[in-house]
Parts: sequence; C-alpha cells; structure tokens
Amino acid sequence: MSYISLKSGTDVRGTAVATASSPEFELTDKAVSDIAAAFILFLSNKTGKSTDELTVSLGHDSRVSAIRIKDAVAKTLVKMGVSVIYCSYSSTPAMFMTTVTENCDGSIQITASHHPYDRNGLKFFLKSGGISGEDLTEILNSADTVTITERGGGSIREIDYISKYAEFLRNMIKDGISGEDFEHPLKGFKIAVDAGNGVGGFYASKVLAPLGADVSASRFLDIDGTFPNHIPNPENKTAMEFIRKATVENGCDLGVIFDTDVDRASCVDEKGDEINRNSIVALAAVIALEGNSGGSIVTDSVTSDGLRDFIENTLGGKQIRFKRGYKNVIDEAVRREKAGESVPLAIETSGHAAFRENYYLDDGAYLITKIIIKAALLRKENKKIGDCISSLRKPLEEKELRFNILTPEFKKVGQKLIDDIVKTVNYIDDEIACLAPDNYEGVRVNFPDPALNGWFLLRMSVHDPVMPFNAESDAKGGCKEICKAFYEAVKDVASIDFTPLKEYINE
Repeated sequence: MSYISLKSGTDVRGTAVATASSPEFELTDKAVSDIAAAFILFLSNKTGKSTDELTVSLGHDSRVSAIRIKDAVAKTLVKMGVSVIYCSYSSTPAMFMTTVTENCDGSIQITASHHPYDRNGLKFFLKSGGISGEDLTEILNSADTVTITERGGGSIREIDYISKYAEFLRNMIKDGISGEDFEHPLKGFKIAVDAGNGVGGFYASKVLAPLGADVSASRFLDIDGTFPNHIPNPENKTAMEFIRKATVENGCDLGVIFDTDVDRASCVDEKGDEINRNSIVALAAVIALEGNSGGSIVTDSVTSDGLRDFIENTLGGKQIRFKRGYKNVIDEAVRREKAGESVPLAIETSGHAAFRENYYLDDGAYLITKIIIKAALLRKENKKIGDCISSLRKPLEEKELRFNILTPEFKKVGQKLIDDIVKTVNYIDDEIACLAPDNYEGVRVNFPDPALNGWFLLRMSVHDPVMPFNAESDAKGGCKEICKAFYEAVKDVASIDFTPLKEYINE
C-alpha cells in the first residue's frame, strides 16, 4: 500500500482497529512509524535543524487506538533523537498552541475527528499552523521509502498541557467579562457541555466550573473511544438533540457541544433553539466584527442567502462565500489578509471557526469561550445570546442530498456534470435561473422566480466519490420544485446514482 492512499485533505486518515468484518487495518505500527519519521525529516528540512535538535509535542483524542499509535510514534521520534513533549489526552487546537507556548518546532495530534471509533489519523502542525495538502503529499510520498536513522538524545517528557490551555481560556473569560467577582464571573450561569465522550470534557471541569458556572447538566464528559452515546459531531441531528434536551430539561442558559477533538463546536440557547450551521456562522460574525467594522467573513459554499443578508446588511460586513473545507476557508482568509483586506474570521457551517486574533486556528473551545463572554455581557443588559441573531432570516425549506459516483473516474465525471450544468444555465433566461456570480466551488444556481425563490449548489466532495447537493427555497414547495428542475437536467447521467433525489421528489 502506498501511504498516499491515507491522505484526507491535510490529514492522515485510515482504519486503526481490527474488526470481525475487517481484520486488517491501515494504520499499523509500521505505517504510523514511517509517516511520523517522514514528518520529522520534513520538519528538519523546514527548520534547518537536525532531528536531534527538534522538540515536538505529541497528543491524542479519546479513540481506542490512540495509545497504541502514540507508543509507535513516540518510539520512532525518540529513536531519531527528537525531544518529545507528550500531552496525553488533548484537543487538536491545544496541540498547535504548544508551538506557541512551549516553543515546540512542530506538533503531532492523533485524531480522526468525528469519524467512527475504528478509524484514526495523524494531524501535523508547524509553528505557522497546520500543514498544507501539498505538504502532506510530500510527507506521505517520502514515507513510502523512509529510512529511520537512530540518533542519540531522544527523550519523552509528559506535561498536563490541557490544564495549561484551560487556564488560558479561563483568563480570556475573566478579562472579557471584568465583573465585580473577577474570579467567578460565571456565577449564576448554568451551562450544559456535551463532549460526546471525546476530549472536550475538560471545558466543563477545567474552564467553566472554576469560574462559578453550574455544569451539573453536562453529559458524556468521560473519555470513551467507543463513543457509546452518540457520534461527537455538532452536525449530527442525534447529537444536537442530546444537548438540546439537556439544556431545556435542566433550565440552562446555554448548551455547548464539541466534536471529538474540539476543533469544532455549536450550541443551543436557553429555549433549546440550535445555534449551528448558518446560525453559528452568524453569531461568530457578530463577535468577530465588533471592532472590525466593514471586515470580511470567509465562509464555506453552502451558506444561505439569509446569512449573506445578515452579515452585509445587518452587521455591515462582507461575506466571502468560498469553498467547503476548513483549511480552504482559513487559507483564503490568510491570503486576503496578507493582501490588505481585513478578515477577522474564517468559518465553516460545520462549526470550524478560526479567528484572526487566535492565529486563524480552528478551535471549538475558543469559539465557545467568545460566545460565553458575549452572553455574559448581554446578561448585564437583560438580553440573551439569541438576541444577537434574531434578525437572521432562515430559509422556509432546505434539503441536503449526496449522490454517489459509480466509476473510478469520479473526478472527471463529477466535473463534467458541473460544466454541463453551467452551459445549460447560460442558455436559460436569467429571470428563471442564473449562475451565482460569486461562487468558488461546483455550480450554484439561483432561481429568482417567486414560485421557486431559492437556489441549489452541486459540488464535488473534498475527498470521496460523492457529489453533495444542497437546495434552499423561501417559497412553499419551492425546494422540491428546484429539485425536480435539477433532476430533469441530470436524469440521463448513468454514472451517478440519483436515487436519493428521486425518492425525495416522489415523497
């Protein structure tokens, strides 16, 4: 197996646990050892240091395969002479922060985000942030033939870094609220945290509780890499229902939910209304644009028209609707910032939020900390967090579908369909259908006709032979009519399975 097959955007991902149906797995000790060694050689080249001069932090989320993989990686790094700072259970954003506060040359986090328990992966950081997809390609190609040279001086030192990171977040809240009780600014707040048995439990015990918050309604804070209660994913409906119920049934002011490694988050208000997807983008934009009047917010491609109206007409900012993929929106924000544009936030509807003030690091705990500070300040005015986004217009109807591409040449097939739709729409009267003028990904078609009053977006999946499809409408029955129009244009494409579309139309 060539290791390039384990590439997933900017992360290494693969199966890591033997099961009855799949006794062989991809992330063997040898595989992770080779890939880690290739990263160390890559880091050595980037820094100009020999491997025995490097300091690298190593941490992991709660997955059942984490300790095995950690042991294999640590053994390889020590053999190469690296000074390893082992952070044990840690969030992915905290692992990057070790390059800032612990002067690490690089960092390795063992995680597969919200993916099933039998998968795992490796995520690499430099002092400048996460590596690029091109960097990972170079590392994985090198790993195929890497030679691990033994050098002296390697060592492992364990630190409780998540406690140090929690202190940083606590100080943010203290400084941001600056109330009469500086040590307990969250006294009187009741906040439920759902960590989904990932590593986010620290936020309840090490951040909120010491500041006076009542976290008694929190759920699934214990580490359990089998994820027995629900998928730790803020985009998952079941997961969101758990935190919604915990918040409402216990009379909480706010409910918070993290993914496995805490680089994503969403929340619910005291009424149980979900603040996720477009709503979490809107709320983060409210916060980011304070003191950054007229700034740009880079988002992913699936955001609603109502969100654009909110950012640009209510907040006075500018929305850049870019590509799906957290690294895509972050890289676009960095590019625009370097070109002189003010971009205080890059954020995906999935809950990845990266503030300029925080190294453009997608950090769910940092996002929630900013939201809690905002909620505390609003409470002094007898207002609630939901008041910030009360004018956000939500679509009357929305639908998300995924179409499997049934051929190994899936990229060519998918791109041809997108190109064909562009050509077709260009021949249609703009009053019926027109291409969105600011689209950076796939094809987004607007339907201005009042009977439809909406849009669809068809794009290629970042990693898989799948074409995600999103549609929205502000007209009753409009979403289904948009889907019918789309189906008429694509129904003869035999290499793509449009069964989910047919089933929705015929409901």
